[in-house]
Amino acid sequence: MLDVLYYPVSALMWVWHTLFALVLGPSSGLAWALSVVFLVLTLRALMIKLFLVQMRSARAMRALSPQLTELRKRYGDDRRRLAEETQKLQRTHGVNPLGALVPALVQVPVFLALLHVLRYFNRPGLTFEQNAAIPNYVFGPAQVRSFLEARLFGAPLSAWIHMPQDLLDSFGRHVDRIDVVVVAVPLMVLAAVATHLTARASLRQQATAAPVEAAAGPTDTAMRIMRLTPWIFPLGVLLGGLFAAFPIAILLYWLTNNLWTLVQQRIVFRRFAAEDAARSAIPVAAVAAVVAVAPEPVEPVPALRPGAKPVRPSARAARRPTSAASRTGGKAAAGRRGPARRR
Repeated sequence: MLDVLYYPVSALMWVWHTLFALVLGPSSGLAWALSVVFLVLTLRALMIKLFLVQMRSARAMRALSPQLTELRKRYGDDRRRLAEETQKLQRTHGVNPLGALVPALVQVPVFLALLHVLRYFNRPGLTFEQNAAIPNYVFGPAQVRSFLEARLFGAPLSAWIHMPQDLLDSFGRHVDRIDVVVVAVPLMVLAAVATHLTARASLRQQATAAPVEAAAGPTDTAMRIMRLTPWIFPLGVLLGGLFAAFPIAILLYWLTNNLWTLVQQRIVFRRFAAEDAARSAIPVAAVAAVVAVAPEPVEPVPALRPGAKPVRPSARAARRPTSAASRTGGKAAAGRRGPARRR
């Protein structure tokens, strides 16, 4: 039923292994490891647009926090009206709350498909020769054999820490559990560290990108849970690697995926910060433009002495320019005409 997922994932992994096998050899553990790494990189590159949609949807939702809080206060007792008004507000501002879930909904099936394909190389209950004679979706028997014979620093890529010893011995030759532990534990630690840094960066962005969200007021319980996510997520990686049947290749998947997310978050957050800075600089530029075109000050008219007769300007004086250069030129011309006749 899930072959629609298994075949594309195995095909993409087959393409990358075929390319790296030309240089490193078909049974090279490094070639198989790089095929898993570049499988992740290819999928994440195809999902860049979805990631941007996710981040912009999250920012838009944070910007609407004050309005959503006001709706909750107004229609808290009427859940149906609250849902209708919330959807109306989101449609008005072009916000799709499901946009933040799309990347996760895409990655979970890919993760499960890769896990199935990796474990299907070495089927329980079969010997090495029997597994090597059965195709694994896109992979033919020859590539299945090369995968079973491949070692990454002495450990098979589809082995996990508490794998039964009879399964470890079915990889073509005897495999010591310590060889699996030596490779799996550093990968678990690195994947956990990358997960921690990714969660911290996301939490920091949520705290600084929208201060109005704090004013709008998520509950104290929600805030405490959010602050614990940089520690809960890495703990899940460590426990999964230690106690779940996650092969070494899956640990490579986790590490590569979290490193990609960390770098991508850093680039996108910087881009958003630059957009916010440019948006906040627009009012300052508008004020500067208004100041630049402000009219020049009007020269004050001297006050008349008591009893003096007001002097009406002549038609020529009314047409005289008011700029400083024109006034200077007029004075020079008056000097050439000589002193004015006294009345």
